[in-house]
Amino acid sequence: MAGVTFEDVAKVYADGTRAVSDFDLGIEDGEFVVLVGPSGCGKSTALRMVAGLEEISEGTVRIGDRVVNYVPAKDRDIAMVFQSYALYPHLTVYENIAFGLRVKKVPKDEVDRRVGDAARILGLDELLKKKPRELSGGQRQRVAMGRAIVREPAAFLMDEPLSNLDAKLRVQMRAEINRLQDDLGVTTIYVTHDQVEAMTMGDRVAVMRKGELQQVAPPQELYDRPVNLFVGGFIGSPAMNVLEARLEEAGDGLSVKLGSASIALDDEALAARPALRGYAGRDVILGIRPEDLEDAALAPDSSADRCLRGEVQLREALGAEVMVHFTTDARPAVTEDVRELARDIGEETVEGDDGVATLVGRFGARSDVKQGDTISVSVDTRALHFFDPESGHGIYDGDEKGTSR
Repeated sequence: MAGVTFEDVAKVYADGTRAVSDFDLGIEDGEFVVLVGPSGCGKSTALRMVAGLEEISEGTVRIGDRVVNYVPAKDRDIAMVFQSYALYPHLTVYENIAFGLRVKKVPKDEVDRRVGDAARILGLDELLKKKPRELSGGQRQRVAMGRAIVREPAAFLMDEPLSNLDAKLRVQMRAEINRLQDDLGVTTIYVTHDQVEAMTMGDRVAVMRKGELQQVAPPQELYDRPVNLFVGGFIGSPAMNVLEARLEEAGDGLSVKLGSASIALDDEALAARPALRGYAGRDVILGIRPEDLEDAALAPDSSADRCLRGEVQLREALGAEVMVHFTTDARPAVTEDVRELARDIGEETVEGDDGVATLVGRFGARSDVKQGDTISVSVDTRALHFFDPESGHGIYDGDEKGTSR
């Protein structure tokens, strides 16, 4: 096993397109790191450069202490699991798992041992004589994982391995991959477009945009302290609500002006973001996660100066919670970050010239709000996010470094 290091790595194609730029990332031995970002952000290209499937235009890639820029893919001591299972249809499960070992002329006893160990780990013991066409999608993906495991590589590289599975199987396979990685302790780089996968699987998550790293941090840190508006908007489901706002002095504290509403910030919010005081009297972009909005009727201790008024446009009852879409007289923030995030999920960004924003709140299941109701929505001001409207950077303590590698 070994760590993987990217040092100033770039991929430039013949037409001058830079798919990856200035990529710096150190992955520790045994660490599980997820590369996540919109389609076309360069995450799969970065993975393929480690695998030797893409030439490295600039910089250095190391596996352990060895520079592998010019090492053939077959000699890099890595195992890759693809989106497509890439199984041989005419071979049995056993033969598919053993194929790479036989190519390397590993002795038969050793092949039997490794295949048997992988089959036990992955619950494939009873399927070794079957052909791929007789297997479910989840079983086929396990076979692809088994083929990687038996190689006993220095690192696993996984390129959207669950994207062909249905939702239930994806959840199951996420848990299995996490358990497998914990048991084997193999350095793993996992590429996905699904930020839920990223947040639930990675020791650290690296968010990419347009070929560049935006932030590298443990999942909870990405969620709590996104370095910029792009990361804040990409991480979280449903996505963060983003609004134009203005910070105003209110006695010894600050309040946030949103349309006709004024939300008072408590001491905890200001203590966590001391740089906010420097924005008094200035415009900011405010981010509110849906889970930090609640039906005020279910939060009786919420005060009027920490509430928004809105009209319910849509109610989605999900059993344990209610997703409520409501309009309020604030302006949605429309920046290039917001436009890119909207394009990534196939939405058109509305410019918001009418001064009305549609927000999504994650209300408790006991909320009885209905479409057409005018409601009061409690805001958890401790969890608000603030971004500079020009740079898009998060406003915290004035000394944010962006990535932690």
